[in-house]
Amino acid sequence: MTWAIEEKSYSQRRACGLIGLAPKTYRYASRRSDDVEIRERLKILAGQRRRFGYRRLHILLRREGIALNHKKLFRLYREERLTVRRRGGRKRALGTRAPMTLPQEPNQRWSLDFVADQLVDGRRFRVLVIVDDFTRECLALVVDTSLSGQRVVRELDALIALRGRPPAAYEPWRPHPERVCNPVQNGPEREQSPVMNEGK
Repeated sequence: MTWAIEEKSYSQRRACGLIGLAPKTYRYASRRSDDVEIRERLKILAGQRRRFGYRRLHILLRREGIALNHKKLFRLYREERLTVRRRGGRKRALGTRAPMTLPQEPNQRWSLDFVADQLVDGRRFRVLVIVDDFTRECLALVVDTSLSGQRVVRELDALIALRGRPPAAYEPWRPHPERVCNPVQNGPEREQSPVMNEGK
């Protein structure tokens, strides 16, 4: 339209007729206000309530006596480029974990782990495996349908009486190592044999 009027010196009516546009539509000037005060208040509330979307901000504005349509508020919200701030991800530990020291002689560190399986009749059973980390010798295999922390303590006591106490024991099982760690660590004579959990 502007090109036809300015470059070709067409009249406004003729230029509108060429493209099929009503002259009133071309001459229309928006009388919409800039809503400067609402925009500023909206930005302040969005900065204070970073997890609030435009609907909850609409409620806050209505409480302050600012009445406007939710569609208009959404338009202002988008024009001001306001968005809901996403929550940050889970904080992770910085740096790298120190590698676990390797044993240098037999009976220096034992590893304890559980293995589970199922019988033909559907009953499940568990196996407690105790291995010497240096020699890779299997020191004990304890099989039962239920292995409590107290049962593990008894088996360790019997093994210690036979082979002596190791400086440390390593427990890689998951997801609930504390079920056995607590009875092992809280024993009256186990302060000199620390129990190390994976990842700690």
